[in-house]
Amino acid sequence: MEAVKNLDIKRYMGKWYEIASFPSFFQPKKGENTSAFYTLNEDGTVHVLNVTFVNGKKVSIEGTAYKADPKSDEAKLKVKFYVPPFLPIIPVTGDYWVLYIDEDYQYVLVGGPTKKYLWILCRQKHMDEEIYNMLEQKAKDFGYDVSKLHKTPQSDSTPEGEDVPQDKGIWWIKSLFG
Repeated sequence: MEAVKNLDIKRYMGKWYEIASFPSFFQPKKGENTSAFYTLNEDGTVHVLNVTFVNGKKVSIEGTAYKADPKSDEAKLKVKFYVPPFLPIIPVTGDYWVLYIDEDYQYVLVGGPTKKYLWILCRQKHMDEEIYNMLEQKAKDFGYDVSKLHKTPQSDSTPEGEDVPQDKGIWWIKSLFG
């Protein structure tokens, strides 16, 4: 499976809202207003901050993304998180492949080679249904079972404290116990 070639990593930085994803064991089951913040580090890696709200309480986890093969022009990244986040000692690494991105860097389809994970992200909290359907079709074309996609609730109002991480480590604990 090919990924986007020549991704402009600087344009990719910033805030992305999770529009839909495959449910996974490492994300809280009842997460709402989920977003990801990407910041370019001086060494060319990317600081990752994933934030979600569970029952109105903010939870987050931080990690680092980097090119899986520095010589490749494809956007096949690895993301490393340390668990438990409150005592980061065990590295957990996953694939983060940018499968499709629009020319304005406003929406993106992210997955990996196992097809166990899939995310539809957008710069806005809500996505036009036509664009969503197009991304869903692209995912099908890549061989994903899109019936597993779950739309992430995004409220129109900004949750209190949205831009300030809190409760570091709770995300990981909740992923273990639901």
